[in-house]
Amino acid sequence: MTVQHKMGLPLRGEFLGRYLENLALLERLHRLLLDVIKDEFERLGIVDINPVQALLLFNIADHEVTAGELKSRGYYQGSNVSYNLKKLVELGYMHHERCAVDRRAVRVRLTEEGRIVRDRIHELFARHALSMHEDGVIEFATLDAVARALKRMERFWSDQIRYIY
Repeated sequence: MTVQHKMGLPLRGEFLGRYLENLALLERLHRLLLDVIKDEFERLGIVDINPVQALLLFNIADHEVTAGELKSRGYYQGSNVSYNLKKLVELGYMHHERCAVDRRAVRVRLTEEGRIVRDRIHELFARHALSMHEDGVIEFATLDAVARALKRMERFWSDQIRYIY
């Protein structure tokens, strides 16, 4: 299948191949990140929450948010975020209360136990960043260039969702 460029020219196979390779790499990196968190939690004896829930705690940090806000920021899928927030409240990692303005919405924030988990993940990421830097795995300039490229892709995909469909 040949994809046509805006000007009617076929998209070069090399670019499409590299794009697909990068999409697969993004998926693998996300799965590896979850495995890294899982392994760390096993070492620490944290067995009651899963890596997705731990990342949710990390991303919420010191904010007070609703499930809708997390979904609209693009962090999580609808049913997944609701389920995981409910579990985290039940396990004592999050507080929840009805929003005063919209009684249907529930606002959540981390409990002390949730902040401890968030801090463990932050420590894990800090150790990895230091190790990558000291071992020359990746340079700051490269990380910066990757971040800029991923933000452009994020903006492109967001625009596809908002304006095309």
